[in-house]
Formats: sequence, structure tokens, C-alpha cells
Amino acid sequence: MTKLSSIIAVAILTLGLGSCDSTALAYGDVNSIIAVMRPELWDEVSEDVYSALEPTIRTVRDEKTFTVTYQDPLGDLWGNLRRFRQMLLIGTSQDTWIQEALERGSEGSSIARVGIHQVEDVWSRGQQVTVVLLPDGGGLEELTPHLAGVHELLDEQFRTYVVNRMYMSGADTALADTLAIEAGFSLVLPTVYRWNQSDSVFLFRNDNPDPSELIRQIGVTWKTPIPSALQEERVLGWRSELVDGHYSEPQDHALENVSSGPIEHLGNNGYQVQAEWRNPPDRGWPAGGVFITRVIVCENQNRSYLLDSWLYAPGKEKYEYMIQLETILDSFQCGSA
Repeated sequence: MTKLSSIIAVAILTLGLGSCDSTALAYGDVNSIIAVMRPELWDEVSEDVYSALEPTIRTVRDEKTFTVTYQDPLGDLWGNLRRFRQMLLIGTSQDTWIQEALERGSEGSSIARVGIHQVEDVWSRGQQVTVVLLPDGGGLEELTPHLAGVHELLDEQFRTYVVNRMYMSGADTALADTLAIEAGFSLVLPTVYRWNQSDSVFLFRNDNPDPSELIRQIGVTWKTPIPSALQEERVLGWRSELVDGHYSEPQDHALENVSSGPIEHLGNNGYQVQAEWRNPPDRGWPAGGVFITRVIVCENQNRSYLLDSWLYAPGKEKYEYMIQLETILDSFQCGSA
């Protein structure tokens, strides 16, 4: 009820009750889903919808990737709540809100096929409406096979949104070329990242708008020759060397929820560790976050690279920033021999 009350308050303040201007800009977060269907169907399928569309990931806590809020399309506030940015409509071709969405979508679609469909700008600009069209009389049994597909579709689109937003300032391809020539590896970062070099250690940092609110940092270094084996303990030991020697503040590893194992990156073997960091107790103020550390073996260079990324985002949802860090790490390429 608290979540729904907040959404109602936003709707009233933003649009005013009774407004029906379909050219108004959509509002709400990209990962906030308004699920719309008949109340009796919601009673039947709600737990399955929550389970499929609200999976959690581990950051410094179990964090939902999406937040689902139910809305009755026949309720008094439907005229305003249908303006949210991310809508999920479930019903049959006989339901008026399904008919309206398919008719008013930017594509002017008259879809009749049962399954998942998407239309845009139905009740507001910048809106994305996902429709799960059920057969007449359809319920949980007919909906369940589509829920995994809905989540996969929305998650892929959310990731695309996050990456586009991260590179809104532009991708620093000039830096990537410089690194390839002078350092023997490349990494594609947004232009807002600052960087510095100390011997074979490269640090890339974005602490906008304020380092007390948000920090994203990546460190890259390497060793030659290639170690004989990659293990969690060795990766964490190497990370500790990087932190102690080159980071402005110390970081202790908190391994209660560590996730680690071998990976493959662009045909190269590697190892990844994801866990949490905390500053030491003697610092006088608590701080912490999540880190993703990879070791990538570049056989052609006889180098083993350490790529360390970490996040400080107190009081913020961290899924979006995790995707950003993973995207930057994924852009790493070995240099030539």
C-alpha cells in the first residue's frame, strides 16, 4: 500500500486528476513496472508475476532488478496511472485497456496473436507498453509460459538503456587507441572518466556528481609471465596489492557473499571474483560497496591482466551501476604481441 500510495501521489502532482493529454511525457523509473489486469486475475497470478519479474541480485544486499506495482484498469485512478513509463498489460482481446493499447500504439497495431507484444507512446510520450495477450478465458496456466520471456525482454531493454545512458557523454575511443598503442591493452570508457598512470598501473575514475555520493573506478595492471593457475585467493591477493599501493583509501574484503569462478573473455581464459569491500574500522567512518575483479590471460602478450572495478553508492540502488562496470570490463581487449 505504501508503494501504491507513493505512485498515486506522483500521478496527482505531475498530471492532475482528470488529465488526458496523450502528448504528456511519461514518468516513473525505467525499472518500475505497473502491472495491469483484472483484479480477479491478479489474485490468481500475483505471486508468479512477482517471482518472475522481481528477481534479486547481490550487491551489498539482495536488490530487486525491477519493482512491480499492480493497478486495476477499472479503478478511479487509472486515467493517471496509465501514464507511467513502463507498463505491463495482461488480458484478452476483449479487455478495453488491451484494445486501447494496441489501437493507440505508435505502430497503430491491430495485433490478434496470443503472446508478448510491445507498443510505444500509448498514453504518454516515451512510454513502453508490454502486452501479454491471453486467449479468451486465459489465466495462470496460459500466462506462466510467457513470464520468463517478459523478464528477459525487459531486462535486455533496461541494460541497453543503462549502457546508452552511460555513454551519453560519448565513448572515449581516443583513449582506447592511446591505451592500445602505449599500454598494450584497450578499454572503452565514457569521456567523463578521468585517468592517471603510475608505471604499469592505470586508474580510471568517475566520481560525478560528488564523491561522497557516487564513485565508479576501474584499475588495470598486469604481470609477466603468466601465473600457472588462477584461483580466488590469488586474485584477491593481487587486488589487495593494487589497493594498498595505488588506491586513495584502503579497502578490506568482505567475503560472506563472494561469487567467483573461471570465465572466458573474447577467447581468453580468465577468472572473476565479485564480493563486497569495506573500509577498515580505524578509518572512523563506515563505507563500503561492491567490487568486480577479473584476471584475463593474454597468451599472445605473455601477460596476465588484473581488471578491478569497484562502486561506492551509499543509499542508492546499485543494479544500474553494476551493469555499467560490467560493460566497461567487457570492452577490454588484449593488445598485439
